[in-house]
Amino acid sequence: MIRPWIFEFFNPWHGGAPEPFDAGRCAREYQWYLELWASAEPLGFEGIFFSEHHFFPGRFSPSPNLLIAATAMRTRTLRLGVMGQVLPLYEPWRVAEECAMLDQLSGGRLEIGFSSGIGPREYQQVGIAAEEVKPRFAEAMEIIRLALSQERFTHHGRFWKFTDLAISPRALQQPLPPRWITGLSMETAAQAASAGLRFCTGFMETAQAAPIFAHYREVARAAGQPASADQLGLRRQVIIADDDAEARAIGAEATARMRRMMGGARVASIAPDAPTPAPTPTPTPTPAHRGPVIGDDETIAGSPDSVAEQLIAQCRAIGAGHLLAYAPGTISAEQMQRSQQLWRSVIPRLRAAQVD
Repeated sequence: MIRPWIFEFFNPWHGGAPEPFDAGRCAREYQWYLELWASAEPLGFEGIFFSEHHFFPGRFSPSPNLLIAATAMRTRTLRLGVMGQVLPLYEPWRVAEECAMLDQLSGGRLEIGFSSGIGPREYQQVGIAAEEVKPRFAEAMEIIRLALSQERFTHHGRFWKFTDLAISPRALQQPLPPRWITGLSMETAAQAASAGLRFCTGFMETAQAAPIFAHYREVARAAGQPASADQLGLRRQVIIADDDAEARAIGAEATARMRRMMGGARVASIAPDAPTPAPTPTPTPTPAHRGPVIGDDETIAGSPDSVAEQLIAQCRAIGAGHLLAYAPGTISAEQMQRSQQLWRSVIPRLRAAQVD
């Protein structure tokens, strides 16, 4: 089974941000998105993962836990999470408290995702030294695990020290809600695998993701942790339209824009008559590999049948049991709504697909 998720970058303005900032329009965008997310529930999506970005013009999701709370009140079955919370920026005891509250408010639908952030912009702005990011991230993850799984805990680390600390309320899902790490490297995949956390990646070709996922499974098995496809998620930009030509045109523009934003990465080759793409051979990533590569299979665009075939092929190629789909920032509101509705024909095929 491939579980389909919405990954929400939350790109307001649908391709064009007004200057100066328009507070009234921002309020309307929040409301529009809340209605869009609620309308995804009857389509069969597994859930929604929100993203977290700070000091990033045009992205209005600095506190995604608030979006989870708002969406939880409008839905009943969608699982909700952040992929991922930027742990080095927070007090981990506070993150644990919010996670427990959100799990209660959502009726046990919370997914907990961790991230070390998108780069130095976030840390430098608030005075966190680059060399502190990794140790803060690792220590914060351990504190959150202890806080959610034990009634009281003691921790004496480099950045935080607690003695006989208890958080309230407790999470509804016991002993812990599902936990994820998002990353781009074998090092991060191994960190997730050894701790029994799920792992998600994106911004790389399937041929790059395959050895990283294989390394995850190897480390997980050695550590006695789960190593099935259900532990692994692939994030992709997905555009569905009524015909292939329309979708591929939207996809080509969206991927070119992403390439310009990230700089230097290869643009996807999307032609109206292009066949389902096969993984492109690339060098095996090393543990130090972290650079995003917007390659030939980052964007999945086409009719429902074409999109379903491409998504299943990619997930099978790397052994991913979760597919996190995000919409491009270049898409119009009407195109986004239509694309979401067309998922109704794609989701049953994903759920029926076997992935080893």
